Amino acid sequence: MAPVEAAVTHAPTLRSVSSTPVRVTAFVKGRVQGVGFRWWTRARALELGLVGSATNLDDGRVQVVAEGPEPALHALLDLLRGGGTPGRVDFVAERWGQARGEEDGFAER
Repeated sequence: MAPVEAAVTHAPTLRSVSSTPVRVTAFVKGRVQGVGFRWWTRARALELGLVGSATNLDDGRVQVVAEGPEPALHALLDLLRGGGTPGRVDFVAERWGQARGEEDGFAER
């Protein structure tokens, strides 16, 4: 009896599949300071193979700067907006740009 082979199809995506490194800066608003949010963000970014930093801002937001393949950056943004973060995220604003290649690892600042 011959093995049955299943065809796997992938749904088209609107997101780029380029692996060329790019940069996203995200400003996260909500109750995101003093709740382990930067540590959690660092762990998720490292799991996705990203470099960058998460920094507390004086106005109560956290600035996340990450570089890597665009699909991984979209995945990080989805996680930031997904409701499973420490604290509470009310809003995430993002700004895209070219990777600068200045980061090594992912820092909590």
